[in-house]
Amino acid sequence: MPTGVKKKGQKIMAYYFDEPSHTFSEYLLVPGYTSEDCIPANVSLKTPLVKYKKGEKPAIEMSIPLVSAIMQSVSNDTMAIALAKEGGVSFIYGSQSIEDEAAMVARVKSYKAGFVVSDSNLTPENTLADVVALVEQTGHNTIAITDDGTPNGTLLGIVTSRDYRISRMSGDVRVKEFMTPRERLITAPSGTTLKAANDIIWENKLNSLPIIDNNGKLLYMVFRKDYSEHKDNPGELLDDQKRYIVGAGINTLDYEKRVPALVEAGADVLCIDSSEGYSCWQKKTLDFIRKTYGDKVKVGAGNVVDRDGFLFLAEAGADFVKVGIGGGSICITREQKGIGRGQATALIDVVKARDEYFEKTGVYVPVCSDGGIVHDYHMTLALAMGADFMMLGRYFARFDESPTSKLNINGTYVKEYWGEGSNRARNWQRYDLGGKSSLAFEEGVDSYVTYAGSLHDNVAKSLYKVKSTMCNCGVTNIPDLQKNAKITLVSATSIVEGGYHDVMLKTAKQ
Repeated sequence: MPTGVKKKGQKIMAYYFDEPSHTFSEYLLVPGYTSEDCIPANVSLKTPLVKYKKGEKPAIEMSIPLVSAIMQSVSNDTMAIALAKEGGVSFIYGSQSIEDEAAMVARVKSYKAGFVVSDSNLTPENTLADVVALVEQTGHNTIAITDDGTPNGTLLGIVTSRDYRISRMSGDVRVKEFMTPRERLITAPSGTTLKAANDIIWENKLNSLPIIDNNGKLLYMVFRKDYSEHKDNPGELLDDQKRYIVGAGINTLDYEKRVPALVEAGADVLCIDSSEGYSCWQKKTLDFIRKTYGDKVKVGAGNVVDRDGFLFLAEAGADFVKVGIGGGSICITREQKGIGRGQATALIDVVKARDEYFEKTGVYVPVCSDGGIVHDYHMTLALAMGADFMMLGRYFARFDESPTSKLNINGTYVKEYWGEGSNRARNWQRYDLGGKSSLAFEEGVDSYVTYAGSLHDNVAKSLYKVKSTMCNCGVTNIPDLQKNAKITLVSATSIVEGGYHDVMLKTAKQ
């Protein structure tokens, strides 16, 4: 318990916490009994995204406990689609115009699973050099050739790797000279179902199938590989109209205009993006949403690091509460302002408040752990400590699906990653305290993260680790992990012991 109790005649003191705050790296899980049923294949990672009453089901339940951070360098419509396929939710960044954010949300909601808007397009007048450059840029070997080079222009042909040989052709040869022309292509009309499209692909031994309208304009591409991908993602997160679920970030300034636009665009859940959530500004935002939409519009709030902050937001009507200040890899809030709390300690404190609130009111308000995840095992620790899900930035920024550029720096592929409080993002709305409309000082940095490949492969690997660890703890679902986990605080020496030591690592060159 904090010290600083006021006694009669004494001067009021600051509020001190007796215990130091800790990070995830200072804890380990202690194994429980592993039965025959405790195998990764039997583990469920389903978890609530929004609040619900005792005995009821949450309006939105995720298949995996992961959401992507509300950041320019992390969450756009591409990320949202990719993460929804895995069963999580992406919160599209709010530090852009209302129109642009709403358009991103609309693109996610209009996306049909298996029907892909072509991102590789050229005109017949482009050259082989243009083809090679586009393939290098996108990594996609199928290029739709349209009259105007746009994704929805009149389809004139297709170029794949089978249509050209770089070693035998000049870079200035026109696309029209080697493309497969429209008259030799097998296409399908608008309205074709995904099942019918896949049947055409398999019957004709195709790798891709263009979907065109009555005027010959390209609508979508259906790829053979996506059929298998769809089968590999049974946990994909869909609404009642079979559209992908998507979140969107909002701020405490233009919410009266931004929220209606995002709701109209189809956003399933919103989240107030702020460095500190225990404020009158967040309550005003929540009050507006509840007065305007009731409980129909789902909105999370935060960030907070203690019991008081959680109770404030829960009572204000938040559908989930984010925990964490200063724990992100690019966040320098603690360095700049000396405010925050160790992520593990903050989470433990807030979870206790959540459980007490549930016991008292019968309303369960999910807790999102935001920040502090350095290693995959930190995910399991966060869940064991009571988090319902985690918001990740750096983790997702490394993948193909993030909106930033992939660069080669000194022989290593990296992706750009910057904080919302950096000069590059200039997201002053996130840090606004009723002052001037500008970023007074930085609370984030501009950086690189090592490129890691596709989201699908990496998420599958990370979550397999989580499932495996849960089996070691003798549980097969998140509620049981939260109830039965045994967690120990470790010494600095124990942390060193946990990695390789007292050996000489083998290298490629000896």
